[in-house]
Amino acid sequence: MSKVRNCSFCGCEISKHNKGVEGIDAVICHQCLDLYAEIMQIEDRDFYSLDFIKKVELKEITPKLIFDELSKQVIGQTEAKRILSVALYQHYKRIINPKCSFDKSNILMIGPTGTGKTLLAKTMAEILNVPLAICDATVYTQAGYVGEDVENILLKLLQNADFDIDQAQYGIVFLDEFDKLARKSDNPSITRDVSGEGVQNALLKIIEGSVVNVPPQGGRKHPYQECIKFDTSNVLFICAGAFDGLKFNKRKHVGFNSVTDNSLFELTKALQNYGIIPELLGRLPVIARLNSLTVNELEQILTVPKKALIKQYINVFKEDEVALEFTPDAINQIATCAHNEGLGARALKKILEDMMLDYMFEVPSNKDVHHIKICKSDVLQSVNSKKISSA
Repeated sequence: MSKVRNCSFCGCEISKHNKGVEGIDAVICHQCLDLYAEIMQIEDRDFYSLDFIKKVELKEITPKLIFDELSKQVIGQTEAKRILSVALYQHYKRIINPKCSFDKSNILMIGPTGTGKTLLAKTMAEILNVPLAICDATVYTQAGYVGEDVENILLKLLQNADFDIDQAQYGIVFLDEFDKLARKSDNPSITRDVSGEGVQNALLKIIEGSVVNVPPQGGRKHPYQECIKFDTSNVLFICAGAFDGLKFNKRKHVGFNSVTDNSLFELTKALQNYGIIPELLGRLPVIARLNSLTVNELEQILTVPKKALIKQYINVFKEDEVALEFTPDAINQIATCAHNEGLGARALKKILEDMMLDYMFEVPSNKDVHHIKICKSDVLQSVNSKKISSA
């Protein structure tokens, strides 16, 4: 070897464990060579997208793989997860190939509260390792009125990407409570409803894809303010809402298990009658419908996912050297109570918090307790004292 003992690119020491290739007056280590080979394998990419692709972590992604990852976090909703898996796979293809001619497919998720809409969006962002902005549609108003401009949605996406504009422009926006933007009547308003139809019109350009001026400090835009140019052409928008009281053919449907029996045409008409303008519906071509959770699915939510609620409580008590146990009939009773409350998975957390409060307060200071067993009678005693339905 020559006098050069360090890689001329990264500065790492050349050794038998990190061999290098020597040139006239420079050396490149095998790690830098591997990185160069990886870059060369990405054909027809410009340098604008290379850095971002590295952050996405190149891996073999397929719709089935996405479906499996979603299933690890979200119980049930098989058809919705299939639809979302295909939509996310298409978004992934657009990321790795910026020249892809396939138009993006924004998503509308419809389902009761507590069925996993937000969790699905979070998991989708984690799968691709892209920034996610979760926004509440109710805070936005038409430009010129009290409230937030819709451009602030993109500011939140920028903030979650640490103001890396290249990464943010391939992120995901989850717009919750979308149904609250419905106009108040079936007829288009001449003056516009500033908290509903006006916001829908303001969202048209952003969701479809265009270069938007985003105020870096948030709030309202003004003529002399410096703004960030943000291209939304590759941002995936997911709009979600409960849409309580959707009507099909003059029949009111309670819940969403029955929605699947209606054609897409009927659903689109029902959404228009609900108050979503046709122009915006046309920009949300993918519709994923989520059903109310069954008792069995609620039981699985308590025990199956990696971050299942019961697993969390068991781990908390384990740190205090206490073994916490839930009997099968106790788990079934918790799920039954949650199902009767009609709040979906959110009711599980509420019931467990109420039931475990005394244990959480007393046990850490009582060193004589080493085992706790929760039975059906304990659940019933808790829910009855809190006046929670347990039928």
